[in-house]
Amino acid sequence: MERRCGRSRLRRSTTGRPGSRTSCEAAVAQSPLAEPTAAPVDRVGIVGLGVMGGAIARNLLRAGVAVIGHDIDQARTDAFAAAGGRRAASAREVAERVEIVLLLLPSSAALDAVTEGPDGLARGVRKGTTVIEMSTLRLHDKEALRGRLEPQGADVLDCPISGTGVQAERGDIIVYASGSEGAIERCRRVLDLVSREVINVGPFGTGSRIKYIANHLVAIHIAAAGEALALARNAGIDPAFAIRVLSAGAGTSRMLEIRGPMMAARKYSPPSMTIRLFQKDLRIITEFAKSCGVPVPILATASQLFAAALDEEFGELDTASVHEASLRAATSPGPPAAT
Repeated sequence: MERRCGRSRLRRSTTGRPGSRTSCEAAVAQSPLAEPTAAPVDRVGIVGLGVMGGAIARNLLRAGVAVIGHDIDQARTDAFAAAGGRRAASAREVAERVEIVLLLLPSSAALDAVTEGPDGLARGVRKGTTVIEMSTLRLHDKEALRGRLEPQGADVLDCPISGTGVQAERGDIIVYASGSEGAIERCRRVLDLVSREVINVGPFGTGSRIKYIANHLVAIHIAAAGEALALARNAGIDPAFAIRVLSAGAGTSRMLEIRGPMMAARKYSPPSMTIRLFQKDLRIITEFAKSCGVPVPILATASQLFAAALDEEFGELDTASVHEASLRAATSPGPPAAT
């Protein structure tokens, strides 16, 4: 059963039970939707206050939730405190002060750093703690986190996000929640406060598998939008006008609508997701596809365009700057890019 928990309603729909689960197939829980059992949320912890974590923290603060946050970047913690957040000196302190901890981290190395050591999460969790891992990371590393924390009584959920930083700021993201149904229900109100919809996709790890597939499409759609707008520009069509017309027809995509305006203006900062950080996601998706035995030639072509943008020093700009790779490959490129 798939459970969708939006802000204003609950919807139920059923799916058939898969016969068996491989590394690429997750069994979807079949038990009836549980009635909400979560207590009112008054305090939440966040480790990782970057683009996504910072946006989620601000949404919780606006909803009247006390947020305890930690990040190794001083500027991020300063911005968090200025918004009304309460600083913590370490991930351990975050876990010691709350029962629900959200992790929004850029890499597996960062996950390991906040988990281990004298100031790590593993020293602060206890029975009753729920850790919600919301990053896009290798599933192996999330499983390792689960294996490290659950013997200490904590619940660990795999709940990656579909959406950009801009969407996160508006609460317009989707959460692919996977793990213990009871833990998801206890945390659902927190997730509802920061998202448009929470979808319980099944057992632990299913969320990441779905996210890899979603990002497969995102990568292709961003690259396709960049290529299409390069074609429009060199065909003498104003790219902003092209976006408006294309968005009204069958050729539209969320990435054209969200990142197309950045491409039209050729302004890619501040980034919602940098080209450099997105390389990590592309590697994870490619490894996942290989483990599933599925060739992904379209993704491979898109990855080459993102790599070209990285080589051309757009690494710290938004993924929309892949448009520049298509323009530079054209025989009659447009005017110099603005940053």
